[in-house]
Amino acid sequence: MKLTAVLIVCSSLMFGSLGKPQFPEHEKDPKFWNMWAQRTLKNALSLQSLNTNKAMNLILFLGDGMGIPTVTAARILKGQLNGQSGEETQLEMDKFPFVSLAKTYNTNAQVPDSAGTATAYLCGVKANEGTVGVSAAAVRTQCNTTQGNEVTSILRWAKEAGKSVGIVTTTRVNHATPSASYAHSVDRDWYSDNEMPAEALRDGCKDIARQLFENIPNIDVIMGGGRKYMFPKNKSDVEYPNDLKHSGTRKDGRNFVEEWTDRMKDKKGYYVWNKKQLLSLNPNNVNYLLGLFEPADLQYDLERNTETDPSLTEMVEMAIKILRKNPRGFYLLVEGGRIDHGHHEGKAKQALHETVEMDRAIGRADLLTSVHDTMTVVTADHSHVFNFGGYTGRGNTIFGLAPMLSDIDQKPFTSIIYGNGPGYKLINGARENVSTVDYQDNNYQAQAAVPLTMETHGGEDVAVFAKGPLAHLLHGVHEQNYIPHVMAYAACIGQNREHCVSRSGAADIRPVLSSIAALLTVTRILC
Repeated sequence: MKLTAVLIVCSSLMFGSLGKPQFPEHEKDPKFWNMWAQRTLKNALSLQSLNTNKAMNLILFLGDGMGIPTVTAARILKGQLNGQSGEETQLEMDKFPFVSLAKTYNTNAQVPDSAGTATAYLCGVKANEGTVGVSAAAVRTQCNTTQGNEVTSILRWAKEAGKSVGIVTTTRVNHATPSASYAHSVDRDWYSDNEMPAEALRDGCKDIARQLFENIPNIDVIMGGGRKYMFPKNKSDVEYPNDLKHSGTRKDGRNFVEEWTDRMKDKKGYYVWNKKQLLSLNPNNVNYLLGLFEPADLQYDLERNTETDPSLTEMVEMAIKILRKNPRGFYLLVEGGRIDHGHHEGKAKQALHETVEMDRAIGRADLLTSVHDTMTVVTADHSHVFNFGGYTGRGNTIFGLAPMLSDIDQKPFTSIIYGNGPGYKLINGARENVSTVDYQDNNYQAQAAVPLTMETHGGEDVAVFAKGPLAHLLHGVHEQNYIPHVMAYAACIGQNREHCVSRSGAADIRPVLSSIAALLTVTRILC
């Protein structure tokens, strides 16, 4: 009887609107699909002429927690925000000609964290979870395992090659992802000396905020959150002077913003903490920029004060306009860091809007650079136990219900669901009926199978999108630490320089050993 009722409901939901087309009329014509496929084929054939230029500029967009289900759901959301059904929409990253997969495990973890993965895709070395800028020989929280196990990042390699370098993030600038660019820390949570154990300080370990300004003192552009870690303990925040939780945290009494400003005052260096200050700058007159827009992480894009807080796209545009003035080019790390936070909180709407905003920033970067001399890579550090399903119809709102009831408890369910997390709720010992709550709310926590305070990462491979010089080297399935080696090779920096032709500025993709072998062959013939 119950099964019959469910089938009736399903049938009415799925076929109740047969009079209205569920998809565009032109999709009924086979010619539409054939022509689309032929255009795609023609474009694919044109890619056989590979871009083997030297990459003057490198941009890495890192969607923290942006697994493949997140990419797909964000694509649908982007389309629906533009009045389309969504499935046929293209994200900016979808337009990249080369796509591969990266294996994300840490050296000591099957399902990774953002610190060990950041060390992989920035420093080229896989590492333990919770550690940044150190090899797997370093043990989390053990300060005395730091020295001798430091590894350097592609940001440093680029800086040493004379390029301008920048970091833009929606998290704290001393959070896991950006910190692997400049820090060597056995604990990702050592944001300032206030978060460090006394033993670690006695043994000479430095907090991550301090390393931001001391390890590579002339990072050209730094933008994100994390103000409170830069100021003396209890110093009131400029934006939230009456909120103690936003006050400075440093026990050593140092004021890094003041120190940086003093050091850069004669070098066209500017410190900003709000959108108005940022957008009032003329990038042609700025050589160095420090922008700290929140005491900790930036606000979710859905909750952002558009009058006072810059978007990721606005930060990226300013960063590129400053960095590209260097005739030797630049390296820029951009993190859509709060995608991860939205998922951890079970707030899929926040996570997906963060992803769409990062994709918007990718589009802006494309307009400001050239594919001929700029290699752009888009990837994620790890995935989440996030997915969507339930046989939804074409154009179903990505935050909507599946077109059926559960055949077990006869209750509706949202298409989006988590494997675990804070969305697990029982009402009178049974699953919550989602039709009784606002499941389209910005902060709705989607239902989860297992109750946890915070949802967890996922362990599957993540996508790597690439375009520009030598982007075809990102192909197939690779270890995550392969990514910075490819980018360095394309730009002729770090340990990947021997193959470069310095006179023309072009990169020769033939391996050095092949050239040597050819020379030996010619020698044998002539002799």
